[in-house]
Amino acid sequence: MAEIKDPENTILMELKDGTVKIELLPDVAPKHVERMKELARAGAYDNVVFHRVIDGFMAQTGDVSNGNMDKEFNLRMAGTGGSDLPDLPAEFSKVPHARGSIGAARSSNPNSANSQFFINFKDNDFLNGQYTVYGQVIEGMEHVDAIARGEPPAEPDRMISVKVAADA
Repeated sequence: MAEIKDPENTILMELKDGTVKIELLPDVAPKHVERMKELARAGAYDNVVFHRVIDGFMAQTGDVSNGNMDKEFNLRMAGTGGSDLPDLPAEFSKVPHARGSIGAARSSNPNSANSQFFINFKDNDFLNGQYTVYGQVIEGMEHVDAIARGEPPAEPDRMISVKVAADA
């Protein structure tokens, strides 16, 4: 069991197979960390689907406007939206896109990240310096590995709940 060192900067993501613990990196990407915590605390990530899952690459989720299974669900639109909050400026760093790292999804504009993120299935060094890294899975990566593949998956998995460990 991975020890939670900083509950205020740890995310507990409940997936169908179990809990994924994510250590956030506030010293590396403070704005992205704050956004994830704000959306988690608002319940915005609860029931949101993994809309783009590429084997050997990554699992993308976090479209809080189109990917929530409780709203009228349109999988075709999942991945095209974000939150009502303003987009975030890039916070590039030397932290690599290693297996289990959390990266901010964005459009071709480096300053367009909002609510979507991805979890790397393997080391994806080609993303280094181009996408903001703001967290690392410290426990439960086997649950991430079990997420249904597809763009979009025929039967998408979802984040059942996402909480800040300090609030759990």
